[in-house]
Amino acid sequence: MDNPISEHQLVNGLQIKLKEIHTAPIVSHWLWYRVGSRDELPGKTGVSHWVEHMQFKGTEQFPATVLDKAISREGGFWNAFTNLDWTTFYETLPADKIDLALRLEADRMCNSTFKPEEVDAERTVIISEREGSENEPLFRLSEAIQNAAFDRHPYHYEVIGELEDLKKMTRDDLYGHYRKHYLPNNAVLTMAGDLETDVMLKRLEELYAQVKAGVVPPHPAQHEAPLKSERHVEVKGPGETLYLQVAYRAPAANSTDFFVMTVLDSILTGPTGLNMFGGGGISNKTSRLYRALVEKGLATSLSGGMQATIDPFLYDINVTVQPQRTPEEILDTIEDEIKRLQDTLLSSEEIARAIKQARALFAYGSENITNQAFWMGYAEMFAKYEWFSNYVSNLEQVTPQDIQTTARVYLNPARRVTGIYVPEPGKEAA
Repeated sequence: MDNPISEHQLVNGLQIKLKEIHTAPIVSHWLWYRVGSRDELPGKTGVSHWVEHMQFKGTEQFPATVLDKAISREGGFWNAFTNLDWTTFYETLPADKIDLALRLEADRMCNSTFKPEEVDAERTVIISEREGSENEPLFRLSEAIQNAAFDRHPYHYEVIGELEDLKKMTRDDLYGHYRKHYLPNNAVLTMAGDLETDVMLKRLEELYAQVKAGVVPPHPAQHEAPLKSERHVEVKGPGETLYLQVAYRAPAANSTDFFVMTVLDSILTGPTGLNMFGGGGISNKTSRLYRALVEKGLATSLSGGMQATIDPFLYDINVTVQPQRTPEEILDTIEDEIKRLQDTLLSSEEIARAIKQARALFAYGSENITNQAFWMGYAEMFAKYEWFSNYVSNLEQVTPQDIQTTARVYLNPARRVTGIYVPEPGKEAA
């Protein structure tokens, strides 16, 4: 993890970060674009996620029919993700086969075809994905809360987009979004593994030199004023389980409050990690809400957490309500535990344990080569790489006074959205 990073920028604006790790003969390659659902307008929600799907439909040089087989044949794996603030593509391959990933990503940065028949086929796939998610109670509840939590900001919408938008979007809408945002000066390329920096940089310059920079469109994101009063949502649907979700506006990742909230979350609901590729887990049974809700028979499960985002997003507390119990009992207990944090300073032992848990989970998720390449680009999407390298030291600086102040500011009942999923037994999913 301590290996130095070599940073470069090509004349077309492409940022490159390379890390040599010679412990195993593999390389993980990531290409990050600064575009996600935060960059979408009403009527075009879900376009970033759909464009990501279209990148797997191939180019003239790399037809879709050969892509997956080629990666698998070389012993690698690959995937892509669209988030609120970014879209990323990655490949992890044996070191002597990584050139396939380099050529593939350089080509589909600017040469994806977006054939009309493939757009129509993918529309069916994405609508099915959307409708499948709607059968999940927690998706429906989370979406309703997200809609209620934001009035102006694009964070109002789920990444997958609104169903009506997915039905109406055209091939030109998708291709236009691709051409506007898939630019070298809107991208960060990160690689970690068994590579030689000078050789790799020369190869990347060869592949990307001909790709022209463009004008990155401004973000449509608008400032979202703090909530002035509590908002409530209720969702009814099939199932037999009652869920409660409480959401508060969370600090942006680049705020010092984000690290305080990370420790606060570890105390309240248990530590949660930001890594995407395993690395262990830590029980939340020592958290205050687990003891107050699960151990006392009010809930069957509990979780919490927040995402690292450019703009303030949400801190969620999710509870599966025990049969014969009510959401009101759960909410009263949550309020009582939060009030304890607001009124009484933590003991040094409790905050030390919370910091240790959060630090350990972060370390577990930063070890393997794929995760190291991930972090090199991920942190750049909302801050700088120093955000990652200083993560542990920022956690260790959190004080009991910080926890108390942050709990008072962010976990104010007047600034939350409370949502309930009410099951309707016997009703079938759509």
